[in-house]
Amino acid sequence: MSSTLILIIILAYFVLLLGVAFYTSRNSNNDSFFIGNRSSNWMLVAFGMIGTSLSGVTFISVPGTVGKMTEGAYPYGAFEYYMLVVGFFIGYFIVAGVLLPLYYRMNLTSIYTYLGKRFNTEAHKIGSIFFIISRGIGATARLYLVVNVLQIFLLEQMGVPFWVTAAVLLLMVLLYTFEGGVKTIVITDTLQTSFMILSLVACIGFILSKMDLSMGQAFSQLADRDYTRVLNLDPNSKTFFLKTILGGMFITIAMTGLDQEMMQKNISVNNVKNAKKNMITFSFTLLLVNLAFLFLGGLLYLYAQKEGGFYTNPAGFVLAQGGPNVMGDDLFPALSLQGHFPGIITIIFVIGLISALFPSADGALTAVTSSFCVDILNFNGKSPETVNKVQEEKRKKKIRMGVHLTFTVIFFILIMVFKAINNKGIVYLIMEVAGYTYGPLLGLFAFGIITQRAITQRYSILAVTLLAPVMTYVINYFVSTYTVYQFGVELIILNGLITFLGLYAVSQERNQEAAVA
Repeated sequence: MSSTLILIIILAYFVLLLGVAFYTSRNSNNDSFFIGNRSSNWMLVAFGMIGTSLSGVTFISVPGTVGKMTEGAYPYGAFEYYMLVVGFFIGYFIVAGVLLPLYYRMNLTSIYTYLGKRFNTEAHKIGSIFFIISRGIGATARLYLVVNVLQIFLLEQMGVPFWVTAAVLLLMVLLYTFEGGVKTIVITDTLQTSFMILSLVACIGFILSKMDLSMGQAFSQLADRDYTRVLNLDPNSKTFFLKTILGGMFITIAMTGLDQEMMQKNISVNNVKNAKKNMITFSFTLLLVNLAFLFLGGLLYLYAQKEGGFYTNPAGFVLAQGGPNVMGDDLFPALSLQGHFPGIITIIFVIGLISALFPSADGALTAVTSSFCVDILNFNGKSPETVNKVQEEKRKKKIRMGVHLTFTVIFFILIMVFKAINNKGIVYLIMEVAGYTYGPLLGLFAFGIITQRAITQRYSILAVTLLAPVMTYVINYFVSTYTVYQFGVELIILNGLITFLGLYAVSQERNQEAAVA
């Protein structure tokens, strides 16, 4: 298929997003940008969150895990990833039952305001900074994955440098989120999720038809090749099913319930009852969608082997004979963009890929901007009575736009860093990084909610939250080096526990009346 035609499709898609942004950002203000004026439809939020949670990682990387049958930098194999999804599912119910009621009861714009009210200003700002670092790294890792696919399979042959591809795509995201913020992305994420699921269904349908298989027959063939194996029963493995479920549960609590991007959309719903409906509906839908992506991954490996020019080596990778390796993150794009699929499926794949890219960036960019403005710059602080309210709103809007632009530049720099690293297992890399960056948030919130103890010493929270990831890294290094046990996604539990215990050590009892629920 012509590269020019694909670029036209991408441009048309972007124009559609701009149209939505123009419509939704009319008469917008800072409240619209941060929490959508608390008027978002819960069903739209639930559906749009699927796209945000899946992103390019699920669209590209999760199908690629199915054929990887040995451990290493890219540990998941067969359907083992689904145990992580089961952990996510359990975590969403905890978020809906514990955290959402807390955020609504306190009428929060930024969820890290809770830390300020429960502890002090230091905790408030530390929570926000950890989120900004975590979301910045996680979002740009997801962005890099999709940008790199477009670069390798489309733009490189046209002589376009990688940095230009990354810059242009980030500029697109900046343009349609600049005014409307959350009010815009609730709608655009719904649109993008629709296209992503359409692409998933179309690709599954095409491969089944092409190979003349029913879904039952396809599952049988996958089972014969051990691709449908869900449980890893080796307790020393990174993907042992019990620690994968447990790790997935805590990752959801941290990366959804303690993440301003995900909660920003939830608290934009008008009441906590509808917000809970959103979260629970979303959790059930995600079970089905992730299973479909794993099924697609198995079909891609079957299709690649049947097409010829590919074979499976003992480690489980699919290789292109006489050409470069095609494995993991590269498999789906290679089949879609190198003439193995018909033109219409290629178009649908590209639309799905772009739909996976934008939710990774728009919500993250809006959320880190919101957190920085509200938590670090104190946008929600009371202004003196003498200040002109209209002029103050304009001043804050100007600052917010400057922050938004600055974070766009930071995202670009981080994408270039990932390009230099060139990691092939983005799905696991994101989870591993989350173990270090979200762990202190997990420990800090858990300590605040579970205990009634007070922390009065200045900088003690900062010391604990900085020391905990370092201790986690050291423990992980020695355990992995000198024992057979390998830490996986449960690393976040260790980090959160160290943070919790450290906070307990530097705290003291306080009166029950002073507690913040």
